[in-house]
Amino acid sequence: MDQERMWQIIANELQIHPTQVKRSVELMNEGNTIPFIARYRKEITGELDEEQLRQVEERYRYLTQLNQRKQEVIRLIDEQGKLTDELRTKIERANKLQEIEDLYLPFRPKRRTRALQAKERGLEPLAREMLVSQDPHEIREQALEYVNEELGVDGPEAALQGAMDILAEELAEDAEIRKWVREFTWRTGQIQSKAKDPKQRSVYEMYYDYHEPVHTIPSHRVLAIHRGEREEFLKVKIIVDEEAIYQKLATWFPFPPHEYFQQIIQDSYKRLIAPSIEREVHTMMREKAEEQAIHIFSTNLRQLLLQPPIRGKYVLGIDPAYRTGCKWAVVDDTGKLLKVGVIYPTPPHNQVAEAKQTVLNLLHTYPIEIIAIGNGTASRETESFVVKVIEEAKKKIHYIIVNEAGASVYSASKLAKEEFPDLDVAERSAVSIARRLQDPLAELVKIDPKSIGVGQYQHDVSQKRLSNSLTSVVESVVNYVGVDVNTASPSLLQYVSGINSTVAKNIVKKKEEIGRFTNRSQLKKVPRLGEKTYVQCIGFLRVIEGENPLDKTPIHPESYPIVEKLFQLIGVEIDQIGSEKCNRLLQELDVEKTAQELDCGLPTLRDIIEALLRPGRDPREELPPPLLRSDVLELKDLKVGMQLKGTVRNVVDFGAFVDIGLKNDGLVHISKLSKRFVRNPMDVVSVGDIVDVWVLSVDEERERVGLSMIPVQEDQMSVVKEHKH
Repeated sequence: MDQERMWQIIANELQIHPTQVKRSVELMNEGNTIPFIARYRKEITGELDEEQLRQVEERYRYLTQLNQRKQEVIRLIDEQGKLTDELRTKIERANKLQEIEDLYLPFRPKRRTRALQAKERGLEPLAREMLVSQDPHEIREQALEYVNEELGVDGPEAALQGAMDILAEELAEDAEIRKWVREFTWRTGQIQSKAKDPKQRSVYEMYYDYHEPVHTIPSHRVLAIHRGEREEFLKVKIIVDEEAIYQKLATWFPFPPHEYFQQIIQDSYKRLIAPSIEREVHTMMREKAEEQAIHIFSTNLRQLLLQPPIRGKYVLGIDPAYRTGCKWAVVDDTGKLLKVGVIYPTPPHNQVAEAKQTVLNLLHTYPIEIIAIGNGTASRETESFVVKVIEEAKKKIHYIIVNEAGASVYSASKLAKEEFPDLDVAERSAVSIARRLQDPLAELVKIDPKSIGVGQYQHDVSQKRLSNSLTSVVESVVNYVGVDVNTASPSLLQYVSGINSTVAKNIVKKKEEIGRFTNRSQLKKVPRLGEKTYVQCIGFLRVIEGENPLDKTPIHPESYPIVEKLFQLIGVEIDQIGSEKCNRLLQELDVEKTAQELDCGLPTLRDIIEALLRPGRDPREELPPPLLRSDVLELKDLKVGMQLKGTVRNVVDFGAFVDIGLKNDGLVHISKLSKRFVRNPMDVVSVGDIVDVWVLSVDEERERVGLSMIPVQEDQMSVVKEHKH
């Protein structure tokens, strides 16, 4: 497969022009990152966005591997002296690795199968004779000629069996047959799970006698069933209409099937085809489910990382606990740690009065406006305590429950030890909780994305694929938001286009040496940050309040001459960026005509004008701010039909989990997300959304709440207090 054909295949799949594919791949091969290409090379790619570019990259990598495998298979078959022009053409035209493996299967070195042993006994000619004879009696007569006790063929039945073994294997290795059976099984098969021990209690009981069509079963059920099988609670198999398959297999033979052909068909399918096709279909199901699970995790992670920062606020972070006490940390409006400590307002200590006095002292000593409480163990008891303290403080103070997933991972990490060598693990966690509220992105990048916990069945998917996908998400978000080079940590900087961990540390070290960066050009003096890296990263690095006003925008320095010409054209000075006059003149421009006058690409000029209209813009600030609370909600307070505001914490295949201020998040089932039909919950909600919900059901025993985003009337619902899922 030549390059031109690869461009065409990818273009057809993604519904773009082959030239866009070709130029995008060339840019990637030159070492340009996807965020850089998407933002600063729009004219070359025809304005492909990041998602399209990643699809191009993935498909190009796959087709390159496909091409390499084709050449290898052609070589291996040719070395056996069995390569025909027809076979070569079929291999070269294949568009999937599976097609190539099917074509290679008859030539693949294999263990001593029954067919191979039959060939060693000289029975292959009998197999050929069977294919040209319609008379079973004539075939049996021919079999007598192959009886040879020295070779282990002690009678006509043994000869016939060997010949049938040869034909059964050839039928099972026919590429067209395998493709049809695979597609038929995928299209019509049912996955069936049964309990290994029906009396054994487990979380998989709903799958103890379960079946569902292979091609429509949701990803979360596929992963749950396979986990149940792996943990030996379930027996899983695929049920398919075997008679329909036998009829298809019969078309392989030159004559209508007689008794010998019928035996060959059934043996070929049951012994050779079915086991391998079932494995392949299970693999296809898992891969499809993994892809969906990774997509959900990646989408949720992106939304979480894009949560709006709460700037300019002193925050008291509390990491709740029982026995070891609640660690607390006060951070100022820049995230600088001021003080840490521990209180014991929860069981078994119950030192409520002492804890209350400590927090009141903090609230009066520091201008704290928000208390951030981790959502781990003892979270709700700590929340109740905090609400009572706020009532006594007689100050305008709010609190918020912060998702602390991954905080413990960060707290015990090498990075945390370097950042806070004098603090213990829980104290570091309290600092992290406070900072997560102030700037979620800056704090969450310090944690392995897999530990952030906004997915489903994340441990059941390929960890390498998951890690690659999540890393791409973090990289995408960091570059989309932009980074203040004077405040960013190495953890944040290492996700900037072109920058690795070594260069990130060198940037921080250089900043400490010179006090602060005052212009982008100074970054050229950072060790290991060469010209190529500078070009890739500099547009995503911001110098706030620097010497050049353009340095706080996402405008790349390579476009500064265009900006200077633009300002000369509209008659304003560069220090007037953001002024009313400048904005008015920019908005009045005929962009297409101006692009021609400036000899500038239209997409680039559009981006320049957008950046100039909102210099220093943080795209996260356009999203709804976090939902702050001042009172506490308990399960006993809930009534069916009650309307509440909540924050979407996680989105999964079957719905969304919403934090309404209780110990556990409530579930909005996919059927209750909207009055219209919802195919995918992500079409309706995202992590971090503030939503109105109505209480559908309350299960006090299991502390579960059913919610709806469709308004409900109390008289239409009933409180669920019985023990049921």
